[in-house]
Amino acid sequence: MGKVRTIKRSGSRFYVDAETAEKVPGVTSVIEMLPKPFLKFWAARLTAETAVQNLAAVSSIAERDEAGAIDYLKNAHSRYTKLRAQVGSDAHDMFERMIRGERIGRVHPDMEPYKKGFEEFLEAVGPQLVRAEDVAWSDTHNYAGSFDAILRLHLDADGKPDPDGRPHLVMTDWKTSANTYPEVALQMAAYAHADWIIAPDGSREPMPEFDGAAVLHITPEGWEFIPVRIDAEVFEVFLTLRRVFEWDKNVSKTVLGRAIASSAKKLVTGTQRRSR
Repeated sequence: MGKVRTIKRSGSRFYVDAETAEKVPGVTSVIEMLPKPFLKFWAARLTAETAVQNLAAVSSIAERDEAGAIDYLKNAHSRYTKLRAQVGSDAHDMFERMIRGERIGRVHPDMEPYKKGFEEFLEAVGPQLVRAEDVAWSDTHNYAGSFDAILRLHLDADGKPDPDGRPHLVMTDWKTSANTYPEVALQMAAYAHADWIIAPDGSREPMPEFDGAAVLHITPEGWEFIPVRIDAEVFEVFLTLRRVFEWDKNVSKTVLGRAIASSAKKLVTGTQRRSR
């Protein structure tokens, strides 16, 4: 296994071994096979809110460019998602630097609440970093993904942080979205049940056994460190989605053959042919 790079194909992310060119789907792309009917209602509401909150501007645009006004509204959810993704990316970068012990000075005001929350988390939980932002790769089930961190936590018998408690190896994820959703369990189970950890230089080592998993949900309003199930039952649901992904991207394109019979074509008369 060599260095790993990522590519996008048909809206899905794939991880590629640079030496062998082996290509496997990313964990997040696999989880996107999970039905999310609520998203269409969220997108519709966001579009309506954008129209109402920017009524004068939308009317002005529509007077000059009706298609432009339509595009502005229909892409409201994409703009919001892109903005939130950038906030999440910036926060993840800062979290990694902080947990590696790097001193973080002044940050953008938008990042200040996340910085403060993460400082509180480090003080309250006292995590020891084992790995961060490496690739989890499964030869067995053909998928890969980049996990946020593997931490060693000292916990008491009730699972509370305790410097004198028993060490626990924990797969960890940082979330900066408004809410934490159950799908995070599928994501973290996939990482924890992978075969290998691959470093940026291409070196790899077996994925260790974990004592559990947890997600740090951190927003400008506060933070929570929440245990997450990553057991065999949860992992089996992820593997089901992996099979759905294979159906969607590959198998579904092979199941319909060429027609072996069809209705008669419409008769074209000689008069019609001569008039063309």
